[in-house]
Amino acid sequence: MLFLLFFILHWYLSLFSQTFFQHRYAAHKAFRMNNFWEKSFHIFAYLTQGSSYMSPRAYGIMHRMHHAYTDTEKDPHSPQFSKNVFTMMWHTRRVYLDIVYNKMEVEERFEKGVPTWPTFDRWAGSAYSRLLWVCIYTVVFILLMPTPWLLILLPITVAIGAVHGAIINWFAHKYGYHNFEMKNTSRNLFNLDVFMLGESYHNNHHKRPSSINFGFRWHELDPVYPVIRLLAFMRIIHLNKPSMVEAH
Repeated sequence: MLFLLFFILHWYLSLFSQTFFQHRYAAHKAFRMNNFWEKSFHIFAYLTQGSSYMSPRAYGIMHRMHHAYTDTEKDPHSPQFSKNVFTMMWHTRRVYLDIVYNKMEVEERFEKGVPTWPTFDRWAGSAYSRLLWVCIYTVVFILLMPTPWLLILLPITVAIGAVHGAIINWFAHKYGYHNFEMKNTSRNLFNLDVFMLGESYHNNHHKRPSSINFGFRWHELDPVYPVIRLLAFMRIIHLNKPSMVEAH
């Protein structure tokens, strides 16, 4: 029971960090926050994503590139130019690392306003940090898992951020339905998205990239949307006025 609780909590806390901080905030600036809370969510993302922590700066740049170049050769993760989900994930990793280590020229428009904390990211994304988290996860598995067969879930735990990304970037560009006719292959993967915290409403997101609510139809529940509203009510974040929203 404790093992299942750990796995589920890690899945959703890591996913929340990605969709709330790296995706909606870093990439799309769907809302604003001060420097204290930005640093706090940096740390929260690291603690919840662990070995698969993604630099908000690099994530923001790469995701903006995805919106600008969707389904073209410049898209960092497109099923149109990958044989399978694993080759797409590998290509995405290469683009991500090129951004992290400044090995590729990034257009100015993609860097505008992305959160940066170089000293923190150097540790959080280092091999030492990732290895430390792998050791922690391994110990947790050994202590909590009721059967050794559950070790097959350890790679998912270690690479959980990449797994989340692959589900959306591969399957939500191949399967599902669409509410909006777009010049790309984006789809809404689930009718009711509790599994991916609203991220699977990918067609909706490509139509309204800076919206704080990824749902559109009555049944399209975005579990993160009420959390954003609550944080805004608590003045931890500040919602943009419609005129301030930028589409990337």
